[in-house]
Amino acid sequence: MNLPPLSANAWLRWDLVSRLLPPSARDVLEIGCGQGGFAARLARRYRYVGLEPDPVSYDVAVRRLAAAGGNGQIRKGALSLLRPDERFDIVCAFEVIEHIEDDRRALAEWASRLRPGGHLLLSTPAFQHRFGPADEMAGHFRRYHPQALARLLGETGLERVIVRQFGGPLGYLLEFGRNQVGKRWAAANAGSSKADRTSGSGRLLQPSTRLQGTVTEYGTLPFRLLQRAFPNRGPGLVVRARARA
Repeated sequence: MNLPPLSANAWLRWDLVSRLLPPSARDVLEIGCGQGGFAARLARRYRYVGLEPDPVSYDVAVRRLAAAGGNGQIRKGALSLLRPDERFDIVCAFEVIEHIEDDRRALAEWASRLRPGGHLLLSTPAFQHRFGPADEMAGHFRRYHPQALARLLGETGLERVIVRQFGGPLGYLLEFGRNQVGKRWAAANAGSSKADRTSGSGRLLQPSTRLQGTVTEYGTLPFRLLQRAFPNRGPGLVVRARARA
């Protein structure tokens, strides 16, 4: 299969996301698809629509989706590109909500794109006390406590909220490494805006070759098995919630 490479952290995330995908869904909307790592995989399971505002990441994602096959398309821009009547069985946004200042409004807009009984699927960094240089480098506004995020989704009108931590133990080491990169980045880019950092966040520390993808895939395999054996540990969150039928 000609699937694009994933970073080590994305492999840990995908391991959990793939097990939370509703099996009966027909189509999926991904908000902020980045360079298309998950897009290519989702398009093999569902009719796929991806949205990506960053032009560099968009171009990479379009090429990767075409190379991987599947049933999908990627549009350059944000939610306003959708027709007013477009609805989906799954709406997902991986590592996106932490970039948005008005997260409550964003969640309501995303949920409005679900069909009755459809599922919202998110990932985001966990625990505000872990906010560090890597978050600053990526343009994050915040991190989330599991209970606070579950409450926010409930207040948005969603139900059957499931929140899972992921990434331990490897995710902690990866986060430490990203924070070291973030410290050096901050010293060289003191004047950059949060908007610019957010725009480029989908390109940060991403593997680009098949060799890099193979190394991260097989290098993370023991840790993916470990996080299955010892769930709800790590510095990241994956959340699934359902729209009322």
